[in-house]
Amino acid sequence: MNTTALVGAQWGDEGKGKIIDILAEKADYVVRATGGSNAGHTVVNGDKTYKLHLIPSGILYPGTVNIIGNGVVIDPKVVLEEMDSLVALGVSLDKLLIDLRAHVVLPYHKVFDELAEKAKGDNAIGTTKRGIGPCYADKCDRIGIRMIDLIDPDVFATKLRANLELKNKIITAVYGGKALDFDSMYKEYCGYAKRLAKYTVDTGVILYDAIKANKRVIFEGAQGTLLDLDSGTYPFVTSSHPITGGFCAGAGVGPTAIKECLGIAKSYTTRVGAGPFPTELDDEVGKHLLNVGHEFGTTTGRARRCGWLDAVILRLAVRINGLTSLAINKLDTLTGLKKLKIATHYVRNGEVVKDFPADISILEGCKPVYIELDGWDEDITACRTFDALPAAAKAYIRKIEELAGCRVSMIGVGADRDQNIYKPETK
Repeated sequence: MNTTALVGAQWGDEGKGKIIDILAEKADYVVRATGGSNAGHTVVNGDKTYKLHLIPSGILYPGTVNIIGNGVVIDPKVVLEEMDSLVALGVSLDKLLIDLRAHVVLPYHKVFDELAEKAKGDNAIGTTKRGIGPCYADKCDRIGIRMIDLIDPDVFATKLRANLELKNKIITAVYGGKALDFDSMYKEYCGYAKRLAKYTVDTGVILYDAIKANKRVIFEGAQGTLLDLDSGTYPFVTSSHPITGGFCAGAGVGPTAIKECLGIAKSYTTRVGAGPFPTELDDEVGKHLLNVGHEFGTTTGRARRCGWLDAVILRLAVRINGLTSLAINKLDTLTGLKKLKIATHYVRNGEVVKDFPADISILEGCKPVYIELDGWDEDITACRTFDALPAAAKAYIRKIEELAGCRVSMIGVGADRDQNIYKPETK
C-alpha cells in the first residue's frame, strides 16, 4: 500500500502546500477531504505561484487525478473562479473529480457566518466569514444541499426554497438582516451547476479501487491539528476534522487505507484568529518571525500571530494523528536569532502541565516553560543535506525529535520546492 496522509501539526499555515506539491509530482491521486475555501495552500512551482483553496495541489501535474472528497464543503462560485484562474495559467482540469456527496456552501451560509460573528462581539471566533461553519451545521442538521442535489434542477429548487424560507426568518427576525431572494440565487447556482456537473462522481469508489491497485495516493491536509473540531482549542477551531481520522470520513476510506502520516510544522508556531496561544511573542522576535517568515494568510491576508515552537502541541499532533514522521518548515526564518527557545511543557498555578489541556480556560492560564538553544547566523537556504546545516541548526532539529517523540524526515530551508532537505532515518 502506497498511501500517505499529510496533516498540519499546529494551528494551520505550516507550509503544507510546498510539501504536498513535492509529493504530488510523483502521486497518482491527490485527495482533499476536509474543510472548504477557508483553507489555502500557496505553491511555488517554477516561476509561478499558485494560491489554491479547494482544488488539490496535484492539479499542477497532468498525470495526477485530483479528488475533492465528500467531507469538503464546496463554494461553487469560489471553486469555479479557482478553476478559471488555473486554466488561464495553462493548467488542465481533465483529471479533477468532485464527490457527489460533498455539501454546497450557499449565500445564506456566508450571511449567517458574518451576522453570527458580529453578534458575538468580543467573543467572536475569528472565522473567515466564508460560510464554512454554517454549511457544516446544516449538514449535521440534515438540511444540507449536496453536489448531487445542486446538479438536479428540480431537487435543488425544492431544497433551496425550503431552506431559504427558514433562513430568511432567522436572518430578519433574529439578526435584523435583509431577506435573500430565491429566484436570483436559484438562477445563479443553476449556472454553476451546469459547469460543475461533468466533474461530479462517486469518488469513494474510484479511490478505493486505486488503493487496491497500489496506486500512489496523497491525502492533502488543510488547516491543522489544533483547529480540529474535537481535539483542538475549542471553540476557537474550524468546523471539520483536519486530522488523520478526518481523511477516513471525508474521503470515504477506512483507517487501514492510510500507511504513512506526515505531520507538517514550522520551526516556530503561528496561528490566525482569536484563542489562546501559550508561546505567543509580542516583541522583536515576534516581529522577526512575522516579517522574515512572511506570515500573512493565504485566504484572508491577515497577519499571523507568531511565537516560539511548542513541543506540547507537537506531542498532541503525534498522538492524535499517529504521525510516522515530521516535516519542519521555515527553518531559515530562525537565521539571525542569537538564542532560540522551545516550550517543553507548561506551568499553571505552580503545577506542571505536560499534556495539552482539553479545557480552554486551563490553557489560558498556562505559562510555557522553555529550554534555550543557540541560534546561527549562516545562510542555510542553499543547504540540501542535513550534514550541510550549521551545528546549531542540526541540534535544534534533533531537540525537536526528542521533545516530540517523532523523527524529522524533511526540513524546509526556503519557499521554493527545491529548498528542502531529506533527513535520513538514524538507527
